[in-house]
This record gives sequence, C-alpha cells and structure tokens, in this order.
Amino acid sequence: MIARRELLALFGTAAAWPLAARAQQMANLPAVGFLGAGSPATADVWLSAFMSRLRELGWIEGRNINVDVRWAEGRNDRSAEIAAEFVRLKVDVIVTYSSEHTQIAKQATSTIPIVFALAADPVGSGLVANLARPGGNVTGVGLLGSELETKRLELLHQLVPGTTPIGVLVNPTNPAADLQLRELQGAAGVIKRQIDIVRASTAFDIETAFEIAAQKGAGALLVVQDPFYNSRREQLVALAAHHKQPVFYPLREFAEIGGLVSYGHNLVDEYRQMGVYDINLKTAKTLGLTIPQSLLSTADEVIE
Repeated sequence: MIARRELLALFGTAAAWPLAARAQQMANLPAVGFLGAGSPATADVWLSAFMSRLRELGWIEGRNINVDVRWAEGRNDRSAEIAAEFVRLKVDVIVTYSSEHTQIAKQATSTIPIVFALAADPVGSGLVANLARPGGNVTGVGLLGSELETKRLELLHQLVPGTTPIGVLVNPTNPAADLQLRELQGAAGVIKRQIDIVRASTAFDIETAFEIAAQKGAGALLVVQDPFYNSRREQLVALAAHHKQPVFYPLREFAEIGGLVSYGHNLVDEYRQMGVYDINLKTAKTLGLTIPQSLLSTADEVIE
C-alpha cells in the first residue's frame, strides 16, 4: 500500500513531467524579438497584423515559434535596452519599426538578423547597402516616407489656401529628418508658401510646439512621418483641437481618432495599400473649413 503522502508526491512528480517537457520544447523553438517603438495602446493593431501574417504562413506562437514582444514607450534609451536584452537572450531574429529603431538594433548586433517592418529611405539612412542586395544583417520592407511629405504639403496648401505660413513639426532625433526637411523646403518653393520648422522630440516639446507655431503665425501645421509622433497620436490630435489648428497627419490612425486629415501608409495592410489618405469632415466643420471637392473625390475614406 502507498501512503497518502507518497501518493500525492507521485502525482505531483507526474504532473511536472509534461510541464518540464513543455518548457524544454518552448526553449528549443525559434525566437523572434519584437521591438515595438510605441506602446500596446498605440501600436497593438500593427502587432496583431504581424502576428496574423505569421499564422497565415504557418508560424503559430507557442507551437513552432516564440515571439518576445517588448515596448519602448517612445523612448530611444528603452529601445537600446531592449535590443541589448534580445542580443543577450540570443533571439534568432529582431523585428523593428522605423529607421531610427533599426539603427539602434543594428548598433547592438552585427550578427543577429534584423528585419525592419517600415523604414523610410533605408539606403540613405545607412541601414542597407542597396535595395536589391541589402548586405549585412539588416533587411526588411521600406516605405515612401520623406517622399510623401511633398504631397502632404501640397494637399495642406489646397486645404488651407492663402499666404499664412505652414508650420512643420519635425523630430530632430529621426535619421530621416534632414531628408524630410529638404523635400518640404523644395515643395514650399514650388507652391510659393513659407514653412516654419518646429522641432519636437519629447511629449513636452510637442506641447510647446503648438504654441510656437501659433506665435509664428502658422495657419496650419503639418506633422511629418515619425514613429515617436505615431505613438503620441492622442496628444497631437487633442492639442490640435485645443488650439483650433488645422493639422495634416501622416497616418489614417490620426484621422480615426478625430484628426482633420491624413495622407500616407496603411500600416496594417502596407503590402497591399501603400498610399492612403482620409478626411474627417466632423473635425473640418469644427474648424470652419470647407474641404475642396477635389480632395473629397480622391479620398479613400471620408469620416463623418
């Protein structure tokens, strides 16, 4: 006869076997380190799209792959910590977002493959040698970022015509900032409209940027494509409403939460739909703007 205490111990040992086996199995799976520049609140929909695509390709989390998701909350120092941690854990691949955070990961390792999801001008920013043969340990999907700034400025000029200056919000820590400014200054010369550059790389900077733009007499504001600004969508849209300022944004996610108008990439479905812009008529009415029919007729979606 087996005593009750011994029986319980035997069952406890038996139960531990599958758990130990499971842990060993998980440890042997390929590991992906996902370096999210923002937070779950601002970027979870893009992570969901990434995970969905993995499943479509047969990669199931916990079954034949591990995905370690870390969020930098818009902080570059945190991104560097996460990249270093992924190197220490010896993940098989690091997934990043934007040129800026890919550069951070690249500084952490020259051997672990790095795949960037969305990076503007990957050649010009030094991420890859060229598009056909990236070389090194970095590859991914580039996007038209700085090139679209010209189109955004042209559309904003149509939306808010006149001679008042247009403020341009730029993140000076973004490797693509100089290219963005060159594109915009060239476009400003074409439309013969003055642009005033306002720089912001922190949440506090964004608060003061709207005040600075107003002091400079800006009749509208253009927010350039930038991962930090993407993570501060709610703050930017709220400040635009508070200052009653027409603001043009780079992503539809801004328009979806009350932003006036956006032109740019659909980050959830970037491979199938690269150029999208959306107009929020409710916000336009609040600002007393009449959207030109030429813009309404070409918008992918009008939000009422």
